Amino acid sequence: MRRPVVIAHRGASGYEYENSRAAFRRAVMLDADGVELDVHATSDGGIVVHHDAEIPGGGPIAQLTVAEARKLRLRNGETVPLLSEILELVGDRDVWVEVKSLPQRYDTALFAILDRGPAPDRYAVHSFDHRIVHRLGEERPALRRGILLSAYLRDAVSVMRSVGATTLWQEWQQVDQDLVNQVHQAGGTVIAWTVNEIGDLDRMVRLGVDGLCGNYPDRIRVAIAPRLDQASRA
Repeated sequence: MRRPVVIAHRGASGYEYENSRAAFRRAVMLDADGVELDVHATSDGGIVVHHDAEIPGGGPIAQLTVAEARKLRLRNGETVPLLSEILELVGDRDVWVEVKSLPQRYDTALFAILDRGPAPDRYAVHSFDHRIVHRLGEERPALRRGILLSAYLRDAVSVMRSVGATTLWQEWQQVDQDLVNQVHQAGGTVIAWTVNEIGDLDRMVRLGVDGLCGNYPDRIRVAIAPRLDQASRA
């Protein structure tokens, strides 16, 4: 049995404030295989890590300069991190960059940050906006790409192929055996998000997903351990 990769959702966000340096430091401490994070571009092309399009007290990120965004504080008191800082912090781990918004003129800025990170071969992008996924792939075909879905599509594989993605990020409640089999038969991978309870994690492992994204990476390890022990004894 293949071990699903352990992905910390917005860092170890069950323990620390999401998308903060503290959350990503905790993910490293808990030995997650990788992290998932969200990015937006500032008005001058800075790539900041934040889930919502607006920073409380500062307004829309797209209307702020990177210097203005950096002056704002998250709920835990930290400043809003840059993507480049988080790449350095997590080191040699997978980083899945969920692109929330990115004007095309800043695509090169994103690529440059990924290229300068400590583990460029371990970075990938994904988005609910499949147009962005397609565009980034057209500009850089070797970039690993995924699509995000919160609905069960009749033919998710065709949607993946239409934008050049090889990974399906599917909301965990919508994952079943048929979906996993279809994606695997097409040579793709399935990451279930956001899975936090042991029973749900165990069910995803039994379905054969390739990755589990959750707020508690240590819980994911607890869930996958019995299955791995069974496989090693078989």
